[in-house]
Amino acid sequence: MRILEAHGSIEVGSVYFSDRLKKTRAASEAMYLMMKNVFELGYRRYEWKCDALNAASRAAAARFGFTYEGTFRNARVDKERSRDTAWFSITSDEWPAVSQAFQKWLAPENFDVHGCQRVRLSVLTRPAVAEN
Repeated sequence: MRILEAHGSIEVGSVYFSDRLKKTRAASEAMYLMMKNVFELGYRRYEWKCDALNAASRAAAARFGFTYEGTFRNARVDKERSRDTAWFSITSDEWPAVSQAFQKWLAPENFDVHGCQRVRLSVLTRPAVAEN
């Protein structure tokens, strides 16, 4: 969405997964591949923003290893409603730990014969998330 090439910052946004794709290994791998590409291109910061009331989006950001940075109050008006926007990011300094967490999670041995995860992604990314 918002790309500030001179500052090395890029935002992912307007991502909508179908009900069949939500919370799947494929959806998480797609997010990982986008992140990987961003940092391989030399960006310093990968941003995620969402409506502060969107609990599912906030949970996804945390699960994927984004650090909560704060809320911009009255950031915009959507559908005649004042919206607060929650900001999250992964920086290039955090990326190696987040990438390692994703690689461990995506490894075949992390899934049983039925495709169920043995260790949750959020458990692996939690140590990479900066404390506020």
